[in-house]
Amino acid sequence: MLIRQSASRAMGAGDAGAIEFTVDTRDLPDSATERRLLADGLVAERASIAPRYFYDAVGCALFAAICELPEYYPTRTEAAIFERHRREIVAAIGTGRQLVDLGAGDCRKAEAWMAALAPRRYVAVDVAATELERALERVASAHPATAVAGIVTDFVRSLDAERGLDLGLGVDDGPTTFFYPGSSIGNFLPDDAVGFLRAIRGHCDVPGSGLLIGVDTVKDAGRLRDAYDDAAGVTAAFNRNILNHVNRVLATHFDPAAFDHVARYDTAHDRIEMHLEACEVQTVSIEGVERRFEFGERILTEYSYKYRPATFIAMLTRAGFATVRCWQDERGDFAVYFAGAG
Repeated sequence: MLIRQSASRAMGAGDAGAIEFTVDTRDLPDSATERRLLADGLVAERASIAPRYFYDAVGCALFAAICELPEYYPTRTEAAIFERHRREIVAAIGTGRQLVDLGAGDCRKAEAWMAALAPRRYVAVDVAATELERALERVASAHPATAVAGIVTDFVRSLDAERGLDLGLGVDDGPTTFFYPGSSIGNFLPDDAVGFLRAIRGHCDVPGSGLLIGVDTVKDAGRLRDAYDDAAGVTAAFNRNILNHVNRVLATHFDPAAFDHVARYDTAHDRIEMHLEACEVQTVSIEGVERRFEFGERILTEYSYKYRPATFIAMLTRAGFATVRCWQDERGDFAVYFAGAG
């Protein structure tokens, strides 16, 4: 079911009016389909929880704190690349495009581009309705010349080429820059990542369209582990909090304190793996199924793949993008790409 609603913002001289705000309930974490998928993952022999369940209100706040930690280099390194190469990136993208922010969160990463890109329209997409609406009020007030829209949906499914562009409710058919920072692409298995990139490419047929994306790189395993298992324990709290979200969605009774945070780097696959490891036996009723978690048993909560630039450029090419530009920091810790449709 689709629900359309407008969130009014303060009116000023020449103000365009309201924010277009759309909620697509079909693929949100508490939909019937998603509850079934979540339950299936938990009762499986190798239990898992999709990373989207990290981001309830508490999880969003904890992730914001993670981004400020000394061990967590991706956010500040990506921001430094954006700052250092902003003119070159703008020259590659062009100005006056529609900017579609995938996984917008508090919208601040995209907002930092507003002055340089001067988008005619800004579309923020995220699963967290309250946080998104609050952020869009701020964006609309600060940038009255830009039309502002918000879409609450699981954009990974909404961008599925086979389903069509469900985002079309808030995205027009002009030249569009898709924005996907923060190396969130690392949460996909590599083949799924190519499929997702291909879906974005399928919506970039209008000349001047493309994808601006940030991607973490392969580096020393110790630095990577530290980034996902900080000394202050913020990432551990973030990981355990996913069980609080699961409890609300499925009416389960997981005890987050009965699980340890585990982060390891798999050198064979160039990926960080985050798990919750049971530190005592625990039996949980999940949609009528009794699931016993043995001591030491793990629940997978996240993969975070790291990519060498040559590998990721090849993935963008496989996805159908014709031109790719890449910018990195001096240490090569992170990479930013603009992939054009041609």
